[in-house]
Amino acid sequence: MTAPGPAAPTRTAWPALRVEDWTPTRDTLHMWTQVVGKVRTAHAPLLNHWWQATLHVSPRGLTTSTVPHGAGAFDVEFDFVDHRLVVRTSSGSTRTLALEAKPVAAFYAEVMSALDEVGVHTEIRPVPNEVDPAIPFAEDHEHASYDPRAVNAFWRQLLQANRVMGAFRARFVGKVSPVHFFWGSMDLACTRFSGRTAPPHPGGAPNCGDWVMEEGYSRELSSCGFWPGGGEEGAFYAYAYPEPDGFAEHPVLPPQASYSTRNRQFLLPYEDVRRSADPDATLTDFLQSTYEAAAEHAHWDRAALEDDPARWDHRR
Repeated sequence: MTAPGPAAPTRTAWPALRVEDWTPTRDTLHMWTQVVGKVRTAHAPLLNHWWQATLHVSPRGLTTSTVPHGAGAFDVEFDFVDHRLVVRTSSGSTRTLALEAKPVAAFYAEVMSALDEVGVHTEIRPVPNEVDPAIPFAEDHEHASYDPRAVNAFWRQLLQANRVMGAFRARFVGKVSPVHFFWGSMDLACTRFSGRTAPPHPGGAPNCGDWVMEEGYSRELSSCGFWPGGGEEGAFYAYAYPEPDGFAEHPVLPPQASYSTRNRQFLLPYEDVRRSADPDATLTDFLQSTYEAAAEHAHWDRAALEDDPARWDHRR
């Protein structure tokens, strides 16, 4: 008897979440992810383009994944189902913190204390990046909101984006990043690379050294992602660096997508994906057509960089 395959995703899997309905919680959560992301960065060895610093979508929220520490390891996970932060070590120690309305200052102190208690003493630069103003974590009593239903809905948005972007990633056999969460800008991203170097990035991100951007954009790339802004319910984006001539004018799908001169990227409101008859296909069309805008106009060697992810299915 053949086991049933996975259920096909439905439109109901894509939750509605108006940005204006959870902005205070979003901004607080952004700072919390910066604290945890900086903890990961403090212990993980450098990977190209700062890939060691990112968080990853998990079956319950966002996780650092395994981080080396001495001869062992630890992880930190935001559990957006039971609304707790879990710190675990390979030695068996565990600490759990409640995710509830509290100032960033209190969250920061609790995280640092929990790490000390499990033997993972950590020092970070205790100021957020890529935001202005950048209130030091220990002094931030302004951001203190937590709406558990909104946070859970945001995580479920990330689940869908992560799933479809992961399938899109599988089409590329060149250098490509994981689908991962950048806590500086609070977005889920996946980046493809042509294999060629890029001109030094000019920088300019608030409270973030230009050298950070130089490393992140040191190779020619096509990037896509999702962030909780840019539309009523967030937006998918796609850009190229360096942006080739003709990129902005390239026809892309679906019709609701458009090029933002201000942001120098294509944008597709999340709500247009969610409301479409086939959200997976709608988003995939956007990811593919915007990638083609970069690859074609920058003359990437597409034959060498792309392949069919089902190429071995006949041998299974």
